[in-house]
Order: sequence, then C-alpha cells, then structure tokens
Amino acid sequence: MKNKQIFAAAAIAALLGAGGYGLYSAGMHRGERMAASMPDDATAAPTGGPKAAEAGKKVLYWHDPMVPGQKFDKPGKSPFMDMQLVPVYAGDAGDEGKVSISPRVQQNLGIRTAAVMRGKLTSAVTAVGSVAYNERDVALVQARSNGFLERLYVRAPLDPVRKGQALAELYVPEWVAAQEEYLSVRRMQGNGMDSLLGGARQRMRLAGMGDEQIRLVEASGKVQARLTLFAPISGVVSDLAVREGMTVMAGAPMFKINGLATIWVNADVPEGLAAQVRPGNAVEARTTALPGTVFKGKVSAILPDVNPATRTLKARIELPNPSGQLAPGMFATINFSSGAGKDVLLVPTEAVIRTGTRSVVMVAQGEGKFAPAGVEIGGESNGQTEILKGLDVGQNVVVSGQFLIDSEASLSGTEIRMADAVAPAASQASTPVHHGAGKVERITKDEITISHGPIPSLQWGAMTMGFKAPAAGLPGNIAVGDNVVFEIRADKDGAFQIAAIAPAAAMKTPAGPAANLAGAAP
Repeated sequence: MKNKQIFAAAAIAALLGAGGYGLYSAGMHRGERMAASMPDDATAAPTGGPKAAEAGKKVLYWHDPMVPGQKFDKPGKSPFMDMQLVPVYAGDAGDEGKVSISPRVQQNLGIRTAAVMRGKLTSAVTAVGSVAYNERDVALVQARSNGFLERLYVRAPLDPVRKGQALAELYVPEWVAAQEEYLSVRRMQGNGMDSLLGGARQRMRLAGMGDEQIRLVEASGKVQARLTLFAPISGVVSDLAVREGMTVMAGAPMFKINGLATIWVNADVPEGLAAQVRPGNAVEARTTALPGTVFKGKVSAILPDVNPATRTLKARIELPNPSGQLAPGMFATINFSSGAGKDVLLVPTEAVIRTGTRSVVMVAQGEGKFAPAGVEIGGESNGQTEILKGLDVGQNVVVSGQFLIDSEASLSGTEIRMADAVAPAASQASTPVHHGAGKVERITKDEITISHGPIPSLQWGAMTMGFKAPAAGLPGNIAVGDNVVFEIRADKDGAFQIAAIAPAAAMKTPAGPAANLAGAAP
C-alpha cells in the first residue's frame, strides 16, 4: 500500500512538472496529503502507535484520506477502501487551515520564502505631464489713454522680447492739451505759480501719463504727443491683440508677455499614489526633446481636483529654465522622491495574495508546515509592500507557489468546517438507516464485528468490519457465530452504530426483515 501511495505522489509531481497544474491542484488534496499522512515505514502499526508514541504526538482522529470528511475515533479498516484508517495528529496538516508539504514536493513546486524585515519604504512614483507657462510670471501691457497705434515693433505672437524692449508707439491726442497747459503755466511769472504748476502736473497724470513721460516734458519743454510702450519683463509675447493703424481705448489689453525663467509641468499622478507626493518634494524631469538632460525642481502644489475619467490628480512642478530649452507643450517624465520615511515592516510584494476583500500571506512555520495569515497592507514601492498588521519581524513568508498552498489550506479548512457541521445537522434531521445481513465474528463491550454482505445503500461490498454496539446494549439472543440481520446509521462522529439487530433465523413472518427488526430494536 505504501508503495502505491508513493507512486501516486510521484505521478502527481511529474504531471505538475509537465504543466499539469490543474491535475495537481485537484490531486494534491488527496494524493500528496495521503502520502504525507501515512507512516514512514511499512512496519509501522496502522494506528501510528509506535511512531506516534516515540514522537509524543496526540492523535486527533482517524480517517480515510480518500474520504477525509469522515472521522473515526478508533483505528481500523476503512469502510470505503481496502486499507487501514490513517491517524491525524495534532499539529499535522489535518489542523484547520494548515498545510504540510514534504521538502521534495517543495522543491518540485519551486517554493521560495523570504523573511519579514524592517526598513524604509522608498518612494518611486513616476508620472508624465506636459510643460506649461508659469502663470505667476506674466505681465499685461494695456493702453492707459485713448489713442492711435502708429508703429508696432513686435508683429507676431510668440516673438521673444527682452525687458525694456520697445513694443509699440501710440499717438495720444488727450496728452497734447494737458502738456500744453503745463508748459503755459511754467512760462507764467508771479506769486502762487507753484500751486498752479502742481495742478497742471496732476492733470497730465489723470490723462494717463506716467512719471517718466512727465519728466521728459519737463526736461525738454516740448509737447510729447507720442507714447512708446516697453516690455516690463523678458519672455515671449503669448498674446498680441493689436495691429498698426488701430484705434485703442483706455484699458484695452495690447500685449501679454509670459516669462520663461521658470516653467510648470502639470503631471498626472494616479489617485492611489497621491499620498506619496507632497508639496516641496524634489523631482527630476526628462523629456524626449532633450535626451540626456535632467531638469531638477520641486512640487509646488497638488491641485485639489480629480479627473473622473483617468482618476488622476494634477501635481504642479516648477522647474528652472534659464536657457529657455523647455517650451510649453512638451511632454516630460517626472520622477518623484519623498523624504526619509520611518522604519516599517516590509515583505516582497509578490508574497501578498489579494482576494479583493482582504490580503493574505502564507507563513512558513518550519518542518514543511505553512499557514495563511491575514495582513493589513500599507504603501508599496520597488517590489516591497508595507505590513501594518498581521506579521512580526523574523517570520518567513512564501513568495513563490503561495497560490497553490493557499488553495490547499482553504480546502483543508473547508473540510473540517463541513465535518464539524455534520453533528448539528444530524440532530435536526433523521439519519438515513442502512440494512445489511451477515455473521457475528466478535463481540466486545463497545463493538460488534460482523462479516456482512454488500450494502447497496452505502455502495459497500462484502467485508468484515466493526460497528458500535447499540446504546442500550445487544439483545440477549445475539452470540458469536450467529447469522444476523441489522440496521446501521452514522452517528455524530461519522462512525456507524447498530440501530437494530436480530438473528436471521427469527425472520419467519411474511412481513420481512423490517417487522422483525422493529421488534428486536433495543
């Protein structure tokens, strides 16, 4: 029997190596666990007595590995197969949720483990974004008085300009009257002229003249009817709203100049990684337009708006652009780096099994035993996952083959829970009764051994096996060697107990076995 089991386990391992994953998943529960549960040598007692006694292990129950749901409280021959019942020890693979795998099978499955360690979770968030103007570095040039645009020095949008460069020349009729009044008052002689001169200067300001234009009139003593507009900052003219010969009104925008000393990159950060990006974090930017060039900057803001289609947030990155190489519209790849974090528990990301409702890891407990452990996970970076709860430093977790082990552990736990549920279910519903006939071979205080014929309702063939004696004891007319008819039913432990028994010779009435057994039932 031992040789047959070892051959079955070897066949399963060979199928798995050839790609028979599905066959192994279905067969591991029956074949490998049966082989692992059998005694180590053919001379061991079927009850596991000598080996178990030497190891000091406690036998929980006996079962047939091919029908693991049925438990027996005593050793003996399986009622289902031509083999002895196998003991299940405390701490063995029969314990709920645990799996025991031999070193040979672990090697065939390629099972690897890694230690739970403490370390820092370094950020490795990468995002893409587009270059845009720095909207905080903008200057607007507008007309301060009604006039006519006689000359335009910047003729096209996106023309570069320098600070102080002439942009346009305006003829402003309203300035002529105000300047002539001022010059007339200055030429007048007499007391109280200072107040009149100050009033004339104020009227030039009200006409829209700046201090520089007023000083020019005072210095030259001539009317300055034309105004030259100069660029207040260096950059590019992003908006040009005028052309030569146009009439402009006071307050009308004429030029919009965007500076290029610094630019923005609006990067799309996934919602799940937004917690790892903070204002002030250092970043590195790269663009395909400038291969090999790395631009360093920082996160200036995280915009409080989530794109409902892509589930991303905008991170605004500010980069210096002294040479003007970065132009609005370019795509850039951004690498974020967070500050030094605190020490946390870390496991390889591949060790975590995510079910959708919880996260599980398989913990190696030594001596080929594995058990599932529910964990609460935190951040994830560079192939490492933070463990908030569920593990301790020094434990070993499975990083390869854990899905097979988790499947086997789930099946094992389900069997035990289903078997435990048999007792309350049996107490609420009538247990099926099975009829048989045979010869009494042995009678003890608690058991009666019968060589019986086939029992079709259980799909049993002819065999000799022991049954629990009735709770009230056997009838006095039953002795060893008697031919009997009997009824059996499964008790809460899955063992079969005599429900009724009578000598076969007593079956003389046409009513048949049922009538005789009814009267013989204890």
